[in-house]
Amino acid sequence: MTTSLLVLGPMMRYVDETSASIWVETQGAARVAVRAGGRTWEAPTFAVHGHHYALVAVDGLAGGSVTPYTLEVNGARVWPEPMSEFPPPVIATLKPGKPLRMAYGSCRTSVPHDESGNRSHGVDSLRAFAVEMASGNGQAWPDLVAFLGDQVYADLTSEQMQEFIRARRDIKAQPGKELKDYEEYSHLYHLAWSDPANRWLLSTLPSAMIFDDHDIRDDWNASLSWRKKMEATSWWHERIVAGLASYWVYQHLGNLSPRERAEDPIWRQIAGHSGEAELDLSGELDRLAERADQEPTSYRWSFCRDFGDTRLIVVDSRAARSLAPGDRALLDEAEMTWLDARMRGGFRHVIVATSLPFLLPMGLHYVESWNEAVSEGAWGRLAASAGEKLRQALDLEHWGAFEKTFRKVADMVTEVADGKRGTAPESVIFLAGDVHYSYVSEVERAAGSRIVQAVCSPIRNPLPRTMRSFAAIMSYGLATPVGALAAHSARVPDPPFRWSGLRGPWFHNNLACLEVAPEGLKLWWQTGVVDNGDQQHPTLKRVASLTLAPRSAAAARRP
Repeated sequence: MTTSLLVLGPMMRYVDETSASIWVETQGAARVAVRAGGRTWEAPTFAVHGHHYALVAVDGLAGGSVTPYTLEVNGARVWPEPMSEFPPPVIATLKPGKPLRMAYGSCRTSVPHDESGNRSHGVDSLRAFAVEMASGNGQAWPDLVAFLGDQVYADLTSEQMQEFIRARRDIKAQPGKELKDYEEYSHLYHLAWSDPANRWLLSTLPSAMIFDDHDIRDDWNASLSWRKKMEATSWWHERIVAGLASYWVYQHLGNLSPRERAEDPIWRQIAGHSGEAELDLSGELDRLAERADQEPTSYRWSFCRDFGDTRLIVVDSRAARSLAPGDRALLDEAEMTWLDARMRGGFRHVIVATSLPFLLPMGLHYVESWNEAVSEGAWGRLAASAGEKLRQALDLEHWGAFEKTFRKVADMVTEVADGKRGTAPESVIFLAGDVHYSYVSEVERAAGSRIVQAVCSPIRNPLPRTMRSFAAIMSYGLATPVGALAAHSARVPDPPFRWSGLRGPWFHNNLACLEVAPEGLKLWWQTGVVDNGDQQHPTLKRVASLTLAPRSAAAARRP
């Protein structure tokens, strides 16, 4: 067995009832084969800036089957590794009619999983989950894990990443300790996904991903002035092109179903390539990334999947923004039209996953909507300049800071919940991350579907303790009445509905799980704990849990 032929992966990505997509990065040009159940599927690699990748499309599987597989590169077996402490990797297809069970979270830094790393960044909840699943203690496997942003930190790099940067360029020259190009992005992804426990987990557990700002840079597309400031630098163009091109390779490609891949212009080149020489997509991907940055409507990063009676809509809330004065929108017109077409009833649950919480704690929502109005000139030019500085300093650029967009999506959600877009579901639930604490809020309604926000953040990047009280006060303390007064002073209307906290906040590193059950939608949050000093085998501890019963059942239990 020659493991050196395999650089990263295999990663189990899109999986449905009959097919699976397995992604790998190899050392050089190669032919990659997946063997499972007496059958073999193969794919050649394609190249991007000197790196080599393949996505093997496995098809013709039985629904609800669990099949061990092996991976070969140029005929040599490279996965699973010999003498591994982890179980054999498997392809687990969806079982028709099975209720959805998924894990989700965001914000995960790439630092070592040793005593020093755990002391500075806490135990990696994803890794603790991997150790738990490998133990075979009977816990049910999720159908997928959804990573909701900040899978990598391109702007806040670890010591290990900085060592790599120093070895190839002057780290004191711009962009300094931040990432510069595709080569550095590829190394950052390797640091994020090469730990043995996480690597094993991702070789078996299907995954879906969407970016947030740190995948590119803090406050990415927060405002037009932020964007102009970045574009005025000597390094931003190379950074954004490398960030989006590498995102397509390492994250986005695996989100696509076979049908969606067939419609993707880059994948069509891969699938249609018949030459003996390896296909080099460096230029094509760079041009796609540049176009996607300058013309967001030229490429869509959002995607939608149905799992039986549950719909999952994953929304890009970063690249699809309109930042033009007077036309600010978190989702531009094309993206809003796409979302509108998918916000439909007829499902038991409609899940909207996006990196940024749609329902921030209400006080913070008021503060952000006030800041948007001031930054756009509600209090005059001088106040607008101060408001813009405050927006970037405090990251005031969530849905509440794009009030028009918030209201449009709120109208969609209300129509779904009231049965105006087909049979009303039991719940419309927003999943999100970003804010580095976890919580659950619910829209105050007397009838119709429950509308809930469930945040899980971070997987591994906790807020410093000194900032936790500030975050709690801003979110749940005086921010609500003070924020409302400030918003009204800038002539910002009240939101179309009110919401309040159900649970939280929790400041642990967490990975959340969601399960559709007969009694309702079950949610729980889990964190990693090191017992007896064993840094390599953390245990999983439940932090909180709740069940969202249907509206009628929930109402019956209220006094």
